[in-house]
Amino acid sequence: MRESILTIPINEIFEPKCGCPICRMRDMLEERTVDYIMGAAMMEPDVRMETNRQGFCKTHFEQMRACKNRLSLALMLQSHLQSMQKNIFERSKTGFFESKTAKQKKVSAVNNDCFVCSKIEWGMSRLMVTVFELYQKEREFRTLFSEQEQLCLPHYDMMVALAAEKLDKRWLGDFVNACGELTKKYLDVLEADVSHFCKMYDYRNTGKDADWGNSKDSIERAIKFLTTR
Repeated sequence: MRESILTIPINEIFEPKCGCPICRMRDMLEERTVDYIMGAAMMEPDVRMETNRQGFCKTHFEQMRACKNRLSLALMLQSHLQSMQKNIFERSKTGFFESKTAKQKKVSAVNNDCFVCSKIEWGMSRLMVTVFELYQKEREFRTLFSEQEQLCLPHYDMMVALAAEKLDKRWLGDFVNACGELTKKYLDVLEADVSHFCKMYDYRNTGKDADWGNSKDSIERAIKFLTTR
């Protein structure tokens, strides 16, 4: 398969054939963005303006908190909190507070935004263009796509919805079928593993020789399949 600046990341994401490739894509962008924001970018004024305005969701706060550089996170939180004090809750120069509705809208904007999520969405939109271009142009990539272990349920939904916009009609049916096969194939495996896990709690299946097969992590795998997390 021919390589370029655009195709190399996609090929690297799809080559492992383990789990959902779109989850791997999201995870790669997420890891890079968190590393970026917890590094030198923390002190860049333009980045700090963005993080002050957008804030972060719980998932990405937790990921940043797990990083070693807690001072960077504290400095960003300090700046973010001070920005909210000044721009949302500070008394106006006229001596009056903003209307409750105006203040609530500003708070709602912060509550429903996230710097990391927005960067991931931006990156995903561009990488997905390349995925669909490769699917149309490269037979090798179509084969690579069909050989994936699975598509999780949310990313199956996303891919099929995007395909209607991004793919030529010539390839649409094949792509939708390929997505369905990947999701159904893993769903069958997952259901069997979860069912086996449940059966192992029957007293007839207990004992030192009990065979759990691949079921011990089936709960975690089922949750990830259903939620991407």
